Formats: sequence, structure tokens, C-alpha cells
Amino acid sequence: MPEPDNSLIAEFNARRSEAAFTALVRQHVNLVFATAMRQVGDAGAAEEITQNVFVALALAAGKLASHPTIAGWLHQTALNKSREWLRSELRRRKREQVAVDLDLARAEGDSVWSPLVPLLDEALLELREPDRQAVILHFMEGRTFQEVGSALGVGEDAARKRVDRCLGQLTYFFRRHGFATPALAAGAPLFALSTHTAPTGLAASAASAGLAAHSTTSTLTLIKGALKIMAWTKMKTAAVGGAALLLATGTTMLTVKAVHAIRAASPPDIQGSWEGVAEILGTSGVSQGEKARSRVVFQFFKTNGAYTATGVFIDTAPEPFQVTAFTYDYPSVRFTVGRSMSYQGKLKAGATEIAATLRRGNLSAPVLLKRTVAPDTAPDPLAKSEYAPRVGSDLQGTWKAVLGNVRITIRIAEPLSGVYRAELDNLTTSWLGQPLTVTYNPPEVKLEVASGAGTFQGEVRNGNTEMVGNWIQGGGQTPVTFNRADR
Repeated sequence: MPEPDNSLIAEFNARRSEAAFTALVRQHVNLVFATAMRQVGDAGAAEEITQNVFVALALAAGKLASHPTIAGWLHQTALNKSREWLRSELRRRKREQVAVDLDLARAEGDSVWSPLVPLLDEALLELREPDRQAVILHFMEGRTFQEVGSALGVGEDAARKRVDRCLGQLTYFFRRHGFATPALAAGAPLFALSTHTAPTGLAASAASAGLAAHSTTSTLTLIKGALKIMAWTKMKTAAVGGAALLLATGTTMLTVKAVHAIRAASPPDIQGSWEGVAEILGTSGVSQGEKARSRVVFQFFKTNGAYTATGVFIDTAPEPFQVTAFTYDYPSVRFTVGRSMSYQGKLKAGATEIAATLRRGNLSAPVLLKRTVAPDTAPDPLAKSEYAPRVGSDLQGTWKAVLGNVRITIRIAEPLSGVYRAELDNLTTSWLGQPLTVTYNPPEVKLEVASGAGTFQGEVRNGNTEMVGNWIQGGGQTPVTFNRADR
């Protein structure tokens, strides 16, 4: 069993023990290297980041003496250092030009788990700290449940249950972000795909870097130590160092011009939230000639230079979906939704808007997506307990009807007297969970679909077991009766 982290840190803090610090590095170097690889997708950069993380560990060791395990701290620090690396203009441009590592691509193949790898660290950050540490120790450092329990001060069975519970939370995270992933289990290939073994010699170099930083007594000593330690890094690191040397020897203007040229050539980053109002193609609104519409929110992500996205139609189908075939060729942005729908547009207004055309088959409509930091969110689905029939509410419950050849289910909740939440399922087209507005002045009732794709007006009859009236859409009316389905 590995020696506890807090014992090694105490020994390092008390005696500046090189052996203790080297043991810490060897125990965690694969975790740090793999985390950096998932973020930056470049082995040379991941090695550099790993070394920087252990330099940070050496400098922060005095504050970590009470931690039973530093795996969580190292994971967070590796993420922070990776993001610092990605923010650099020169590094970012290099990253966008480098293809995904062929060996990694061959290992991942067409696995259903492959698209989840870049989001794994974000998913881990949503776990409680003790839970995140348990998952990291077991799956990323290969510790047994007995070892995990020992590190966290719990029993073996408690450690196993904690990890199993976390797998359910991670599964929910990925599904919430639009991935139709199977339930994560202990043997899921996701963790094997997310693991990278640190190169030979990296642990020794990282330990040397940390020890050098910890023992530095002057800036000059630190610079000399850093230059000696960094001698092992790959050619691209030397190239960046060469750029710094040029700057120091009088070619300041040339270097500044090069940086400006890179920035000018780099297209705007479009990661983030974009929202707009999209026409529901082929679906009429309430009045004649009116079109049904839905608020739509997209989240654009970027991994290894390639963009992906998730989306949600807030007023028609609040479950998130995965965007496919995303292409960003500045200023053009193109992506598809499902099998038949596509968005094609161009960035405008300082990269804050995308003027696009929504297409499905022979139908098309314009849509303007705007960048936002506070996008609209879909309402949470109603829980069964919220709409279960209860005494004192005429409407609360489940109602069903057939409108032409369309099967409809409506769920109504009345949490406070006269205050309603409702949602409609179009079971024929699988547009599920559409928000409804309810207005009730007994016996008259009005149900309005949030997207404008129809309104029901009628009366509650027969002891609150029927809603009888007309469905109004496209300027026409169709008789319909909703019957209670839960009595």
C-alpha cells in the first residue's frame, strides 16, 4: 500500500526530504499527466504542465499537511495549469494546428465513450470533494477500495459504495449535456480511454523541478535551476524559448509584430452560450398564417481545436440534444441537429451574433443567435408527486386525448391555489415535456402551448374527469375531449 500523502508531506516539510517528495511525485505523476493530456491533447505540453504542477506542490506543501490525500488538489491544479497553457496565444495557435494524436485516436476508435473523454474533468468537478477524491484514487490511480478507504478514513465497503454512487452522478452529468451514454459502471471503457501513462523520466524531472523551486533562495538561482531542468523538454518548447531569447536580444519589434499577426489570423473563439428564437418548421401557430416558435439555446465547446455543441429547444422539447457535424470556418458556422435539420450562418457584430438559416428538407427560416452569459433555461420536468391527483385541485393530474391522429398527454400541477405548472407530450412526434400555460376560471379552462403551437379552450365537466372544448391552431378549431388518466 502506498505511504499516506500526509506522512510524506510532513516529512518533506520537516526535513526537506528529497525521498519523500520523489515518492509523492511517483504516486501521482500519471494522474497529473493524464489530466493535462485530456485538456491540451499534446504530450509535450502535458509533460511541461506536469512539471509545473509539481513545482506548485513543492511551494504549497506547507499548506497541505492536513490533507490525507492530495489527489484532488493535484487534479484541480493540473486543470488550472492546463487552462493557463491554453490561454497563451502562441500555444493556442499551435494547438489548433496539431492533429489529434494518431495513437490515441486508434485506441479510442468509434467507441461510444470517446466523445465523453474531454468532458470527464468537468464532470468530476461537480462531485463533492471526498467523492471526487475516491473516483480519482480508484479509477485514475488504480488504488483498491481498501486503499481508497484507508486514504479517506473510511472502510472498504464505504469506499466502494461512494464510488458506485459517483458513477450514477457522472452518468447523469453526461446525459444532461446531451450524450446518450450507457450507465457508467466499474468496468466502463471511459476510464481506460482517459488514462495516460507518464513518459519515462518525467517523474524524476518533475521531482527535480519541485525540489529546485522549494530550495531557491534567489531569482538568479531559480532561473538557473529552471533552465537546467527544462533542458529535457521537446523541440516546440525550445522554439518558444527561442522567441523569448529574440525578445531579450533586441528584436522586440519583430516579435511583437509576429504576435499581432497571429492574433489577427486567429478566428474569434465562439465557445459559450448562444440563444435565439427559432421557427418550428412546418408547424402553424394559433392564428392563420402564424408560425410556432421556440426559444433555442446552444452551448459551444472546443476540444483539441475542434468544436462540438449541445442544444435545447426550451419551448418544445426541454431535453438537451447533441449537435453533430459542427464546422467553423470563420466567419461561417455550420452544424446539424438530428438527421434532417441544419443551421448555416455567419458571425457578425463583433462575433456576438450568428445570422443563420435553419433548414429541414425543403423548408427554411432565418434565425439570429446571440452570444449570452445568462441563457434561458428549460424548466425542470414535473415529478410524478407534483401532478398526482389531490383533493382540492380540479385540474391537478394526468389528462389524455387524441387530436386527429396525434396522441396527447398533459400533466398539470397546482402547487399553490390558482398557480399552475403544466407540460404536454406529443406522443406521435416525440415532442415531450412542452411547457403549457394554464388559465382556470371554473368551469372554463384554457391551455396554451408555450411555442404557440396550439391552444385548448373548453370546460371542466363530469366531476372534474373531462375537459371538453376545441383545439385552436392555424386559425381553425377541432373538437377534442381530454379525459383523466389517473382515476
